[in-house]
Amino acid sequence: MAIMIRDKIIKNSQKFLGADETVSAVIVGQKISGWWGLLSYLWVFWNRYHAVVVTNQRILVLDCGKWTMGTPRSVLRELPRATRIGPPSGLWWKCTTLGEKLYINKRFHKDVVMADAMLPAA
Repeated sequence: MAIMIRDKIIKNSQKFLGADETVSAVIVGQKISGWWGLLSYLWVFWNRYHAVVVTNQRILVLDCGKWTMGTPRSVLRELPRATRIGPPSGLWWKCTTLGEKLYINKRFHKDVVMADAMLPAA
């Protein structure tokens, strides 16, 4: 039975979460735009996957390595929960609000919108 990528990231990121933290959204991004895959196979060697785990208390940016997006290995950054991530647009949206640029595929745009919608109105 196949495990959904969001569920796999939630399961594998539990070691980075506090006892009273609950995951609200999971977003996967990568360091290099997916469009580079059309131009050269070498982008595979330059790319790294990052999982963005949005909890009720904070936002964690986790490094998942070069080959898989489902197994977070370490915490790259921790941001306050009040950070607005989006709004996303396009097929490969370049997100710069999480500390450094991260390309997020349209598949995860609904998760960005959901995480931002949970923020209190300013």
